[in-house]
Amino acid sequence: MTKNVGTTDKVIRIVIAAIAATLIITKTLTGVWAIVIGIIGAAMLVTVINGFCGIYKIFGVSTCPMKKEDTSEDSSGS
Repeated sequence: MTKNVGTTDKVIRIVIAAIAATLIITKTLTGVWAIVIGIIGAAMLVTVINGFCGIYKIFGVSTCPMKKEDTSEDSSGS
């Protein structure tokens, strides 16, 4: 799996997961909503750990910085 989740994206996902956990722990959300938000928060953490998001892959999105290719030509004079 090619990494497609960048640093800023990871920070945002961690914040979302922390908010989800806080809402569930404080029992602000209960029942079905707590389960749904808990699954979303867990998915956010998994993508942060793996550095890969399947939804991004489907849509061809990547927030990772692109590696610069060496475009300099050989200047040996031959």
